[in-house]
Amino acid sequence: MNWRIRLRRDRSLLLMTVPVVVLLLVFNYLPLFGTVTAFEYYDPIVGVVNSQWIGLDNFRQLFGDPLFWGSVWNTLELAAVQLVLFFPVPVALALLLNSVLSPRIRGFVQSVTLIPHFFSWVLVITLFQQMIGGAGLLNQFLRQHEMTPWNIMTDPSVFKLLVTSQVIWKDAGWGIIVFLAALAAIDENLYEAAAMDGAGRWRRMWHITLPGLRGVIVLMLVLRLGNILNVGFEQLLIQRYAVGHDAADVLDTFSYYYGIGTNNYGYGAAAGIFKSAVSLLLIYGANKLAHFFGEDGLYRK
Repeated sequence: MNWRIRLRRDRSLLLMTVPVVVLLLVFNYLPLFGTVTAFEYYDPIVGVVNSQWIGLDNFRQLFGDPLFWGSVWNTLELAAVQLVLFFPVPVALALLLNSVLSPRIRGFVQSVTLIPHFFSWVLVITLFQQMIGGAGLLNQFLRQHEMTPWNIMTDPSVFKLLVTSQVIWKDAGWGIIVFLAALAAIDENLYEAAAMDGAGRWRRMWHITLPGLRGVIVLMLVLRLGNILNVGFEQLLIQRYAVGHDAADVLDTFSYYYGIGTNNYGYGAAAGIFKSAVSLLLIYGANKLAHFFGEDGLYRK
C-alpha cells in the first residue's frame, strides 16, 4: 500500500488532528522564539530584534542572586513532598475503587472525588480557609474547648504540607482515571484462575493487579518527574502574602515577581530556561532508569 492510498484511507483522522497540531504550534512551539530574550536586555517597545544583546549576563546575575536559590530550594522541597505524598494517592484510590463490587457505589465515589478538579484555586483555598483558617471551624472548636488556636493558613512551617494537601484534595480524583483504565485492561480470567487456585484478595492484588499496573505507574512517574518543578503558580500566588515570600517563592513565582513584575523580562526568561533545562534532565534520567528496570518509560527501546 503506497502513501497516497494510506493518505486517502486516513484522511478523516488526519483532518481531525489538524486543529490540535495548529494549537500545539501556536501555544507550545511559537513562544519558544521568546527564549532569546534571556540573552538580551529586552525592551518591549523596540522588540526582540532591536533589543540590546547582553549574552549570559542575565544568567550570571541569576546565579548570584540569593533569592533565586531560595526559590530553587523551595521548589525542590515542595516537589519532593508532592512526589512522596501525592503520587501514591491516585494509585491507592484506584485500587480501592476497583475492589468495590457495586458499580453504582464505585461511580458515585469516583464522581465525588473528581468534582474538586474543576474548582478554581480561589475556591479551593477559600474552602480551606473556612476549615482551618484563623476564623475557621478548627479554631472555633479549639477556642470553645479553651485550647490555643492555630492558624494553619498563615504558618510558614507547615506551608508545604498545606499546599500538598490542597493538591491531593483537588486532583487525586482526576489522577485515578488513567489507573482505572489500566485496571480495566487486566484480563478477568487471571483473577478467576487465581481464585480457583485458592489465592485470596491480597494475593491477587499482589500477583495480578500490581504487575498489571506497573508499566502505567512507571510511565506516570516519568511524566511526573519531568513536570516536577511545576509545583503550582496560581495556588502559591494567592497564598504568598499570607505566609511570606521566603516560604512561598518557587521558580514560577520568582520569574513573575522579579522578571515580569520589575519589567526585567530577560531575567525572568533566564529563570524559565534554567527550570526547563533541569526538567529535561530529570525526565531523561527517569526514562533511562525505567529502561534499566525493563519498563517502557516514554518509549519502547
